[in-house]
Amino acid sequence: MIFAVIVVVLIVVVGLWAVSQYNGLVKLRNLVQEAWRQIDVELHRRHDLIPNLVETVKGYAAHERGVFDEVTQARAAAAGAGSSPAEQAQQENVLTQALGRLFAVAENYPVLRASENFQQLQAELTATEDRIAASRRYYNANVRTLNTKVESFPANVIAGMFHFERAEYFEVADPQVRQAPDVQF
Repeated sequence: MIFAVIVVVLIVVVGLWAVSQYNGLVKLRNLVQEAWRQIDVELHRRHDLIPNLVETVKGYAAHERGVFDEVTQARAAAAGAGSSPAEQAQQENVLTQALGRLFAVAENYPVLRASENFQQLQAELTATEDRIAASRRYYNANVRTLNTKVESFPANVIAGMFHFERAEYFEVADPQVRQAPDVQF
């Protein structure tokens, strides 16, 4: 009788542990998905601002057609749905580089730089970039936590049984970002 009670208590404890591990994995997976949706919201805001910025610069620099086409194509590719975090990061890197060239064109037009509309759009884009960076940090922190739990024993047993998988990080692939600045005195 005592042996049966011990076995039942042990089964209940193991069952409660398994349920707790499963619920923890579900919670982390949902946090990762929520964080990705927040990045997606900020990226859509960025994509909505870009046409306004391009149109503003176009008014001053009509002969820079190639740069405008490049930004428009990069925005269309980045705004496409159904991308994984790695694919989205790659498309966003292309868009960031195209925007850099657009701002380089704008530097050649002092009247444009002084335009209140251009300054406002540039400030909004900068604020959006900051929110994207913060969202990316939050997303990557949640991915790290989920991946750690999926790979750590004994939670990896439950993760394997219920097909929980590692999530992808949202990483910057721009070599200029990863390169140390050259400082000279």
